[in-house]
Amino acid sequence: MRGALAMSFVGSSVGVSDALVDAPLFAAQGLRYAAAALLLLVVARMVGVRVLAPAGVEWLWLVGVAASGLVLFNVAVVRGVEHAEPAVIAVAVAGAPVAIGLLGPLLEGRAPRAQLLVAAGVVTAGSVLVEGTGATDAAGVGWAAVALACEAGFTLLALPVLVRHGAWGVSVHTVWIATVLLAALSLATEGHDAVSRLERDDVLAVGYLAVVVTTAAFALWYSAVAHLGAGRAALLCGIAPVAAATVGIATTGHWPGLLVWVGLAVIAGGLAIGLRGADDRGRDGRRERAVLLEPAP
Repeated sequence: MRGALAMSFVGSSVGVSDALVDAPLFAAQGLRYAAAALLLLVVARMVGVRVLAPAGVEWLWLVGVAASGLVLFNVAVVRGVEHAEPAVIAVAVAGAPVAIGLLGPLLEGRAPRAQLLVAAGVVTAGSVLVEGTGATDAAGVGWAAVALACEAGFTLLALPVLVRHGAWGVSVHTVWIATVLLAALSLATEGHDAVSRLERDDVLAVGYLAVVVTTAAFALWYSAVAHLGAGRAALLCGIAPVAAATVGIATTGHWPGLLVWVGLAVIAGGLAIGLRGADDRGRDGRRERAVLLEPAP
């Protein structure tokens, strides 16, 4: 439920992000993550979760999540659509369940389960049907590959630090680190007055992205990864295009074509295959989840 809700929030961001097309990219995203970092800290304190300071090699993992999943991913999407239709980038990102389903269990010290790999392939195929295809050039293909790697990295690079820091700690640290990185990029490329150039609609879009797509979705997503394991949680990425299609109906009034509906049915089938049966993490996973989800003393 937590992972599904997180991916629904992510899918809903597609229409909102359109409002930021002409805004200073790094400034807008930096403001988004700065606001989200403050919100995450406040909510964590309210629910009694103590955020631990990173130590040693944990810094590398957390910086990796922030740099790839938050900063470079946004750059890849924006630069990618300059060379390719948005569907090309979306289809590439739709391959994340397969990548995470294969590599996630290996990072967790387990062999990938055939059931999850089959389910991931089905979910990816359904996502491709929903998103469609589009024209691109070589640069567009390259940026699409970068976006896919970053999407997978957002989950995979967090696995080594989830046990100690939990969903809240990983969310807080990656978000504030991304804020610092984006602020530096904005100053270097957009000037010191970039934030002041944001218009009212830009600020409203940033506010939605900060509260819903970052603060709520990040905590929900990492909690789901801790609860389900990377392989099963990755399947829920297929809900994002479903949510995007639903939002598209509400915002444009246009109903999807037949292939989109077929794709939605295929995604549902993939989720049913992958999420049925016992928890793939097993008994050790249940003990680990108790550590991940309890507030720090």
